[in-house]
Amino acid sequence: MPIKRAKSLQILYEDVSDRDLVLTPDAPLASALNRHLDRPHLGDFATTPRRLAAGRREQVEERTVFLELLHETDLSWKQAAYFGEEIIHCWEYTAEPDGILQYDSFDNSKVECAVEQVRHLDTTSRHLTDYSIDDSTDVAVIGESQLTELERSVLPEEYASIDRFTDEPFEMPSFCCFDSSADILQTVLNALTDHPPEDIAVVLDGRSEFSTLLEGALDAAEIPFYGGPGFLDDIDHRTFLRLLRAAFRGSQVRVADVQPILQHLGIDIGVVHDEKRLHTLDELEAKWLVDWCEQVQDGHWTFEMALSKYESILGSAQFDAFHEELTALGIASETVTEDAVNNLEFYLQSYEVPTDHENEGVLLADAKSATHVDRPLVFYLGLDDGWTRTPPQRPWADRQTEFDRHLSQFQLLIQNGAAQHYLVRDTVGGSPVTPCLYFEELLDDSFSRFSEVSNERYRPSRPNSDEGMTTSDHVLTTPTELTTVSQSSLSTYVNSPRDYFFDRIVESPNKDYFREGNLFHDFAEFYVHNPHLVSDDVLDEVVDSILDEMEPFMRDIDRPVKRTRYEAGLSNLIEFLGANAPKPSLLTKSPSGDKRNIFVELLGGSVGSNETERWFENESLGVKGKIDLVQSPSHLVDYKSGSKKSAKEVVTNSALETPSDTPDYQALLYLLHQQAQNPDAELEFTFVHFFENVDDIVRGEANADDILTTVTYQPTSYVEYIKQEDVFARLRDDGAGDCQKTFSKASYDDYAGVFDEVSFPVTRDSDELIDSTFGELLTSRMQDAVGEYKYVSNGCKQAMRELVRIRNRNYFEDDLEAFGEFVDQRLTELNRRHRGEERFPITELLDEPNYRRVDHRDLLLEAER
Repeated sequence: MPIKRAKSLQILYEDVSDRDLVLTPDAPLASALNRHLDRPHLGDFATTPRRLAAGRREQVEERTVFLELLHETDLSWKQAAYFGEEIIHCWEYTAEPDGILQYDSFDNSKVECAVEQVRHLDTTSRHLTDYSIDDSTDVAVIGESQLTELERSVLPEEYASIDRFTDEPFEMPSFCCFDSSADILQTVLNALTDHPPEDIAVVLDGRSEFSTLLEGALDAAEIPFYGGPGFLDDIDHRTFLRLLRAAFRGSQVRVADVQPILQHLGIDIGVVHDEKRLHTLDELEAKWLVDWCEQVQDGHWTFEMALSKYESILGSAQFDAFHEELTALGIASETVTEDAVNNLEFYLQSYEVPTDHENEGVLLADAKSATHVDRPLVFYLGLDDGWTRTPPQRPWADRQTEFDRHLSQFQLLIQNGAAQHYLVRDTVGGSPVTPCLYFEELLDDSFSRFSEVSNERYRPSRPNSDEGMTTSDHVLTTPTELTTVSQSSLSTYVNSPRDYFFDRIVESPNKDYFREGNLFHDFAEFYVHNPHLVSDDVLDEVVDSILDEMEPFMRDIDRPVKRTRYEAGLSNLIEFLGANAPKPSLLTKSPSGDKRNIFVELLGGSVGSNETERWFENESLGVKGKIDLVQSPSHLVDYKSGSKKSAKEVVTNSALETPSDTPDYQALLYLLHQQAQNPDAELEFTFVHFFENVDDIVRGEANADDILTTVTYQPTSYVEYIKQEDVFARLRDDGAGDCQKTFSKASYDDYAGVFDEVSFPVTRDSDELIDSTFGELLTSRMQDAVGEYKYVSNGCKQAMRELVRIRNRNYFEDDLEAFGEFVDQRLTELNRRHRGEERFPITELLDEPNYRRVDHRDLLLEAER
């Protein structure tokens, strides 16, 4: 069915201008017709049935009924709300105040009692029931199908029914597709520079992000508006509720949970504290909030006292309407309890408390309630599935009739104004936006996204754009050239360049695992320098100090478990460093600077040397980092609080030709730097996973080697290394059964000759090696030397699997050379992107980011631009 063209206001007026009384389904249309009245008229000319019957503006009956049932019955808050709303709704649809009792599910004593309380209340439904229009009145009804049964009950026997539509189709304007909601809002603001606010209306879903964003944008631009926020939308009111709610979240409430409160009150507690528990925070700015929570939780305040205290915190703010509402609900003098706060929040979310607004400026209309918007320029924001109204699932309401009514209202709504602009987004966060369901009923061609129908792409002009600006108007900046990159930044960048970018510009909270890891690193550094100060007698104090430092992040219930974990971690570090730390007499002392080490404060001693927590920044290689322990010039150590990785996993995660989905370049990067200091040395890098065997320690079954992972660097290429006679000897003496049997009967020359005759394939896969030319020739040569026995063929396969294991568990000279080139390429990219020459892509080297390792998932918008 095509969209039917709505009659203009002028045509509607001409249709009804000679009538005594005109009834409309919505008040804005009645007001607009009254403004067209060009002759003297006694009493109402155009009005709604409700205003006609009640002689006043329509009131929110459900709220009035709720308050009555709350005070005059023993119903709970939710029961009073539910029964009151159902009674009013059924009355509306059946024109009978006790109509709800006809339905079995509501035919009970509680509902009957509620009906008796409601039917005699001074409500517009009561007035409509008692009212009827005199038969002598010449009445016209516009949009009769949109009136409810109760509203129709006032009509005389004879009246004129005026259709709001013509027989002509409405040619709907094209959708204006934007990349973001910000672009849509900017377009509305741009229009307000050319048109007065009184000429503009904006229709939107009142529950969508557009509502709050637009209200904030208009406020910021000091542009008047009305029809938008209600009582609960007031930021002061919402903050008061958040304060009450925070008091009952216990001592485990995090700073992040109360940041909206603090920000509204102008209190800046850095994002770095977000993960900490509020009650453990040392910042003085947060102490008043802790005191507030304790006062409320201990039952020292009534709602009236809490609201007065809140007023004093804000200073000049006065909440007379809120005080009146607390009194109307009968809770002003009640003690604040969690149940009472739940009830108050339920009430404010369920009912719109009447507030006084200035009716001037931009008109904001809710897409689910408005049909007539009397403004020449109307913007429609979103037009997505949030605009679709769900027919009520009540036995007295016919769903198809309700759907047809909503469809008719939608057709009227989208035609308001002399000019209509449909501002939409085709995608949000990479997912298509679903258009409003009514389009499928109204348009000949069905579509599942806006880009499939007539649309135009828009990008709004921005204020203070380059147009008309001179060079002196710009702030000229030169980005800092990056000369080095750390292993963590490189790993993040490979996983997602855009996530790396946001890491640099968005402040993130301190994480418990970072703080925990740093404390154990500090202990390890302390122990290397002062092993004589760490005896069994002081270990309890050390654990207590770590627990105290972690208290802001830790629930009280977790403390005993954490103690066991920390005791195990300390035991592992002490055992490892006791056997592997440099001798104190050989430590090269260096100033420790201002770095705090809580264990020095606790036990005395000192820290600081070139062998512990060693910072390096090697601009010639483009790398930087901090080495936990230089056990010797050829052996580096790093402490890890996370799960243990095998040597194969370490090497695989640093692969360059096919990057892992868990990229980690720490060992490779540190060895690159250390190799530059010791070019011809064989190097080792050991990870100490000090929490790895906590369960084994508790059971008394711990093995010190279980927490260690060591990877080795060989100062030669991989192929040259495995060609060496030492590797041949390893295959002969330590290989698998058939491998030993085969190679013990062959000579080293038979083995090395294969390398001289064919190239070794570039692979990390043993099956590929076995099937390669090299693999076939090795098998052939061994068969020539030993004989064509089955064990020879199998022994060669075992040997080649061992060669691949060597490749996948160690680093070689060509690995470091390739990594150096890799770092140079990434630094070139980074500097190009920092200069703004190209965007930071979401991903580049991987098929898609590993989102478990992404820190800013909500900022990685995947829509194509």
